[in-house]
Amino acid sequence: MRRAVVIGAGGQIGRPAVAALARDGWAVTAASRGGGRDEDWPGEVRAERLDREDDAALGALIGDGCDLVVDIVAYGARHARQLTALAGRIGSAVVVSTVSVYEDGEGRGFDTMGEPGGLPRYPVPITEDQPTVAPGEGTYSTGKAALERELLAAGDRLPTTLLRAGAVHGPHSPLPRELYFVKRNLDGRRRRVLAFRGESLFHTAAARNIAELVRLAAARPGSRVLNACDPEPPTVARIGAAIDAVMGVRTETVLLDGPAPSPSVGSSPWSVERPVVCDMSAAGRELGYRPVVSYAGSLPETVDELTRRLAGRDWREAFPSLARIYPDLFDYAAEDAWLAGRRA
Repeated sequence: MRRAVVIGAGGQIGRPAVAALARDGWAVTAASRGGGRDEDWPGEVRAERLDREDDAALGALIGDGCDLVVDIVAYGARHARQLTALAGRIGSAVVVSTVSVYEDGEGRGFDTMGEPGGLPRYPVPITEDQPTVAPGEGTYSTGKAALERELLAAGDRLPTTLLRAGAVHGPHSPLPRELYFVKRNLDGRRRRVLAFRGESLFHTAAARNIAELVRLAAARPGSRVLNACDPEPPTVARIGAAIDAVMGVRTETVLLDGPAPSPSVGSSPWSVERPVVCDMSAAGRELGYRPVVSYAGSLPETVDELTRRLAGRDWREAFPSLARIYPDLFDYAAEDAWLAGRRA
């Protein structure tokens, strides 16, 4: 059997990736920090503990060799060199990157969005030949760019498919943007505010769709870069309406013509002034990719999991990563004060 090693198997993307490869006939070793198993994995999947920073442990996991390494958590030039150092023992690799490596050609990208004049103007849609930020270790985007550059340079020794993921969604997320709407509904908030008339587009990416791309790339090794997103990005307003439908509630949305008046009012995790939409045609041409789930189709299991994880807990405790990045998501007092002032 073809042997695959999945690094970061216990995470949001790793879980469905392991399941997809196993269904496709791969003998999968699922490596994660905790070494646990997912209930959806077939019994023959081998689960192992792995410290991603331990070079010797990674080498031992690869052993005499494997046909495929899928790396969900690789970041920076160091991790790329870990993989390329083992190139003689790895048939090919699939590595997850991010759409935040893109810049607009004038040096503006995700890292400059909060700076004066730093708002990027991306083409719609963004193709894989769009310029990327300079590699480095200063930010998440530059670290991923460094990872990409090292791996692409070693493509003759280790054929690697790089998957640039959008706003990832699905169960087991450390950063569940959908909580913005789910918690409001659970808290009985029947009015909400959305900046930019709720028309913001930040291309979503279902973990299951990324897993399908992993499966297809594993069967067709090569050195390439592909966007990894859903078939069509929903607007923020459509995301809210779809979550309302799953939860069986009706809400009123107050739409603002411009940006949010404050971080506490109208600013959702998808709220961008200019669209971030990726072209998915290359994945279709090169891999025969067809999405396995739509955004709306993925929501029931996401909403169910968020509801269970939130039960009886403060949202900051349940989702600390989300709270660090978006500390003002649920400042209801500020929201109510703004709404009252608007009515006055």
